[in-house]
Amino acid sequence: MTTSTLAARPSPLALFTTSWRKYVIYLGFIAIFIIFSITLFDKGFLDPNNLLNIIRQTAMIAVMAVAMTFVLCAGEIDLSIGAVAGLATVTTAMAIDVAGPFVGVCAGLATGLVVGVCNGLLTTRIGIPSFLTTLAMLGVAKGIAMWVSGTAAIPILAPTYSFLFGGGNIGPVPTLLVWMLLFGVFGHLALRRTGFGRRVLATGGNETAARYSGVDTRSIKMRVLMLSSMSAAVAGMLYAGRLQSGRFQLGEGDELSVIAAAVLGGTSLFGGAGTVVGTIMGALMIGMINNGLILMGLEFSQQLIARGIIIILAVALSQQKR
Repeated sequence: MTTSTLAARPSPLALFTTSWRKYVIYLGFIAIFIIFSITLFDKGFLDPNNLLNIIRQTAMIAVMAVAMTFVLCAGEIDLSIGAVAGLATVTTAMAIDVAGPFVGVCAGLATGLVVGVCNGLLTTRIGIPSFLTTLAMLGVAKGIAMWVSGTAAIPILAPTYSFLFGGGNIGPVPTLLVWMLLFGVFGHLALRRTGFGRRVLATGGNETAARYSGVDTRSIKMRVLMLSSMSAAVAGMLYAGRLQSGRFQLGEGDELSVIAAAVLGGTSLFGGAGTVVGTIMGALMIGMINNGLILMGLEFSQQLIARGIIIILAVALSQQKR
């Protein structure tokens, strides 16, 4: 074995550091769960109803975060998802009131499709950075939701819709958990087992090289932005089903939690690397932290500080230098 071969081989310390950072989200999740289980045992943290509530509160973030993983892996970002979710709750509720649940679901999905197409065209055809495109769309979507609803909540009087979209349980299992698992499984398979997923990673890893390799990078970016808006619309419909109403405020600020969940799970903000399983774990960690801080009795301002510090530490540990 030559000296150059030995020099090219990574050191055991480098291999250990890389492996440890790769799995830090799972180690962190277990550590925080154990800490909360011990310190909040007498406050019901381990109560099955409380654990199911964490899932209910996390499911919508997880659904949007799965799609955000694809967006970030492609080297783009979507800041409009929270507002799109709020708009979808309004359009869905209004359509259900007029024509029933089936038309309501179609209206919600159409909302996400229209916004996704607009985001994709402005980013890939006009050349506006996705950060600016989706930031502007955040304001547009929220404004439309406020305008068409008159800033009032729109009740949903459709038990079947509410059961299927977030408000029901299959035995002890919330339907929201089923939705989260479905998005997680299909997202993981799409990213790791399909040509589309490989092209997404190639586009974010090195767009120029991907283009010379025959990847239509503009089409990939268009599709991931459409996927993101459609997922936000589904999350909005889940909000509407769980709360049995459409409100423009639903989903407000979710974009920050969604991006944090994806980055916590190991997805790079610079594109080219990501994992859907890690994203789901990141979303669950954020939900668990929120729940634990509430049970601790901290004031809202203190919760924000503690949550921010924990997320910063976790992201700093999980993100490798690229």
